[in-house]
Amino acid sequence: MKKTLHIIVGPTASGKTTFAIDLAKRLKTEIVSADSRQIFKEMSIGVARPSESELQSVKHHLIATWSIKENYSVARYEKEALGIINSLFEKYNDVVMVGGSGLYIDAIIKGIDYMPDISEGTRNYVKQLFSSQGITALQEKLKEHDPEYYNIVDKQNHRRLQRALEVCLESGKSFSSFRKESRKEREFDIKLIGIRRKREELVDRINKRVDNMINEGLVKEVTSLYEYKDLLALNTVGYKEIFEYLDNKTSLNEAIEQIKIHTRQYAKRQMTWFNKEENITWIEQPEADL
Repeated sequence: MKKTLHIIVGPTASGKTTFAIDLAKRLKTEIVSADSRQIFKEMSIGVARPSESELQSVKHHLIATWSIKENYSVARYEKEALGIINSLFEKYNDVVMVGGSGLYIDAIIKGIDYMPDISEGTRNYVKQLFSSQGITALQEKLKEHDPEYYNIVDKQNHRRLQRALEVCLESGKSFSSFRKESRKEREFDIKLIGIRRKREELVDRINKRVDNMINEGLVKEVTSLYEYKDLLALNTVGYKEIFEYLDNKTSLNEAIEQIKIHTRQYAKRQMTWFNKEENITWIEQPEADL
């Protein structure tokens, strides 16, 4: 009898964590995180890490296990997560995975695709394009070469834009084509469950979550990480906006509003990503408190 990995996906603030914990309790098993931000130990409030009581109610893996100062990749996640999953299957028939990071989840479902080596010339060209013309130039170039990936990538993350554009220019093929060339066979069954809510309710939950983060001390958390603000891990929603405030480039109220806007945009990109997966069973969550 094959083992089953239950993967819970959906947009941020949809209620994935609560659902995953309830499911893990019913299945009497453990949870593996598929969140590219919660994996860093220095980031807690701004990434909506599960509370201590939630972490204690069911054993979680790959939360706060790496430092923002370490180089962590999707390939490393695939290897580490699969090792944990296979180890858990020695004890349980079912394992629960939860997260909103499409790349991490794809790595477990499909595996990591081959990516071409990037020449120094191509890398320097893309780097110069960004430094001379800004992020808009990267966005326009990527849209021209790979409109499919352009529609789902974080368009404010210049490093992801640069990486995808490098692959396009080096290979003459779209970045998307490399991400779906092969699908590795896993030795366990995979059941995908999607959590979603009505748009108005999700927007309200996102806004309340951001307000709660501020009340819980997000500004203090980001301030403590200021010396590392140029690290890739911190170029993310909830942190880059507060860095702008700390650099006196915006007011705190404007920074908070920008976090809410960028989080809503991120949730939309997540749904675009997950809607491409045909095998997800979607569950409409009723209105509930955060």
